[in-house]
Amino acid sequence: MSDLRELYQSVILDHNRNPRNAARPDETNREAHGDNPLCGDKLDVYCVVRDGVVCEVGFEGAGCAISQASASLMTEAVKGLSTGEVQKIFDAFHEMATARVGEPADTATLGKLAVFEGVREYPMRVKCATLAWHTLRSALGSGEAVSTE
Repeated sequence: MSDLRELYQSVILDHNRNPRNAARPDETNREAHGDNPLCGDKLDVYCVVRDGVVCEVGFEGAGCAISQASASLMTEAVKGLSTGEVQKIFDAFHEMATARVGEPADTATLGKLAVFEGVREYPMRVKCATLAWHTLRSALGSGEAVSTE
């Protein structure tokens, strides 16, 4: 097994078993619900946004290891960022996860999130990995429920 694949598995398993920010923050002023009906993932993302900055972010829900790990890593990555910076990370993450297999993906700005690069090899898992991100984007925008279908 390659070192990257071992790292991927290790990070996914760690964040699934011990999710970070898996709670609703106090004084939440933004939220949205996300659903991936094919895998059964359900997720609520909560944010505290002040002056255009994501001060706190958390999630609650249930689903596969990839969806839970993605939500956990996402909350770590976006806390303290402006909503504009969050949108840039969303764009980079989505582009990486949905790029064609074999095409290079720009993972330089993603840090730990780059471990999800391998999901594009499994199209059904892309929806698991991106659900939290689409839900966060909705929470920061319209607040409407999102679905991967």
